[in-house]
Amino acid sequence: MKIDIDCVVSKKDWEEFLKLPWSIYEGNPYWVPPLLQEVRETLDIKKNPFWRHAKRELFLARAEGKPVGRIVAVIDDNHNSFHNDKTGFFGFFECIDNAEVAQFLWDAAVSWLKKNGMGAMRGPLNPSMNDENSFLLEGFDKSPCVMMPYTHAYYLDLAEHYGLKKAKDLYAFIKYAKDGIPPRIEKMIERIKSRTGVKVRPFNMKKFDRDAQFLKDIYNAAWEKNWGFVPMTNEEMDATGKKLKQFAEPSLVLFAEMDGEPIGVTVTVPDINQVLKKLNGRLGPIEVLKFLYYKRKITGVRSLVAGIKKEYRETGLIAVLYYETEKAGIRLGYKWCELGWNLEDNDLINKFDAAVGGKIYKKYRIYEMKI
Repeated sequence: MKIDIDCVVSKKDWEEFLKLPWSIYEGNPYWVPPLLQEVRETLDIKKNPFWRHAKRELFLARAEGKPVGRIVAVIDDNHNSFHNDKTGFFGFFECIDNAEVAQFLWDAAVSWLKKNGMGAMRGPLNPSMNDENSFLLEGFDKSPCVMMPYTHAYYLDLAEHYGLKKAKDLYAFIKYAKDGIPPRIEKMIERIKSRTGVKVRPFNMKKFDRDAQFLKDIYNAAWEKNWGFVPMTNEEMDATGKKLKQFAEPSLVLFAEMDGEPIGVTVTVPDINQVLKKLNGRLGPIEVLKFLYYKRKITGVRSLVAGIKKEYRETGLIAVLYYETEKAGIRLGYKWCELGWNLEDNDLINKFDAAVGGKIYKKYRIYEMKI
C-alpha cells in the first residue's frame, strides 16, 4: 500500500481532513459526529484565540489517493512558558486500523515538532487540555458526553506500537438522580453550611460580564496546580463561554460566596451530544429545527468545571456546590450526571465522586514520548 503524507493546504485537503471521521467510524452506533463548522473554527488561526499563542501543522495521510488518516501537530507557547519545558502535542488523530499509516502520521508530527525545537510529544489534545482530549481507554459501548472524545479501541494499540507511553489516565464517573445523596453526605453538607455561612447562587444572566469574569478568575486560580493545566486567556474564556451559552442552563452554573465574594464555582451543562447525534455534523435550517426539538429531550448533564479557590479547599465547600447542583438538575428533570474528567491521581475529587454515589464508567488515556 502506497502511503502519502501531505500538509493540509487546499480546499480539497481541508474537506477530506474534516470529513475523514465519517469513514473511520462508519457503522459505529456510539460515535457522535462533531459539527463540521465547529471543528473548522477550532482549527482556524483567525477565529480561535488559542492560536494567538500557539501554532499548528495539519497532515493528511492518503493510500492510493484515498484519505486514511489525519493528525495535527501543535506547539503552545503558553504551555511551555507556564511549565518551563519544550513539549509539543498531537491532536485530531484519526486513522484506519493500520500501524504503517499511524507511523507515517506520528512521524510527520514528530518531524515538525523537532524542527521547531520540541523535545517531547504528548496527546491527543484537540488542541489543548482545555479542550476535548485523550483516547478512550474503557467504555467503548457508550456514547461520549459533551466535549468528551469517542475513539476506537485499536488507537491504543497503534499508539503503543509506535512507542508512545502512558502519561496520565482520566476518569469519568456516572451518578444517577434516582440514587439520591447518601444521608451521611447530606448531614455533612448541612454542617458545612452552618459552620461557614456559605451562600450558593446561580449565574446571573443580567450581569453576564461580571459573573463571567468571576468564573474566569476562579477557574484559573482553582486549577493552577493540576497536571498539564495551562491558564486560559480572557479571549479563550470568552470564546468558550460564547459556545456554551448556546445550550447551557444558567441554573446549573453555581457560585459559592463567602461574605459576598465568589470563591467557588461549578459549571454543569446539558449533554448536547444527544442532539448532535441527530445532526450528522451540519447545522442548516432543517438541523436547527432538529436541534430545538431534540434539545428538549436531553436526559443527562455533564459536570464540566468544579473549582474552589486554594484558601477554601479544605472547607468542604465543593460538596455544597455539588449538592446544590444535583438538586437543580433534578428540578430540571435530568436523570443522570457525568462527573469528570478527573485526573487518576486526584484522590480528593475521586473519593468525593465515589462518596456521593458516582461510579467510574469510562476511562481515557493521554500518551507522551521523548522525540
